[in-house]
Amino acid sequence: MMRRAGVQKSAAMAVTDPRDGRRVALKKLPNVFQSLVSSKRVFRELKMLCFFKHENVLAALDILQPPHLDFFQEIYVITELLQSDLHKIIVSHQPLSSDHIKVFLYQILRGLKYLHSARILHRDIKPGNLLVNSNCVLKVGGVARRAMGAGPNVCRLQICDFGLARVEEPDTSKHMTQEVVTQYYRAPEILMGAKHYTAAVDVWSVGCIFGE
Repeated sequence: MMRRAGVQKSAAMAVTDPRDGRRVALKKLPNVFQSLVSSKRVFRELKMLCFFKHENVLAALDILQPPHLDFFQEIYVITELLQSDLHKIIVSHQPLSSDHIKVFLYQILRGLKYLHSARILHRDIKPGNLLVNSNCVLKVGGVARRAMGAGPNVCRLQICDFGLARVEEPDTSKHMTQEVVTQYYRAPEILMGAKHYTAAVDVWSVGCIFGE
């Protein structure tokens, strides 16, 4: 049984894993060998997804092997299923209290701290790349208290989509691409054409989300 998850890009599906009956997200990475650049990007993303071990960062649960190498043109990645994203919550009619905002910001910054401690720049932090479970969507009180606890009723947010992510370049003489970050969340140094930037570009994006 499959349906589009919607919140994890158009290529992600909500499916039931036949091995254990668990509901998961199945993400399709198409045309992985279309060019050398796209192949490197997919490899980098898969490597990161398999490395991550943090409750506020989306990680790969499994990678499905192709049925035959002759037809190996796409990769399917199984991840945890989260039902919505922060963009949908922001544009919805659901009122956001100060407690909601504190919880979301806390979890975003917590996930970013984990990424930046590994010297990984996400480079595309935006509401659509911040997945949330159904407990964050419900119009209920006390969300801040539940988010700090544990169990199935916890409001949880995860950073996703690492297609533009890369390890931070310590050599400032090496140029880094400016084709990163959705424009509304792009840091001033990137807008001004900086050839090198740091993890601060992700923090700027979080500030834009806070203002939004």
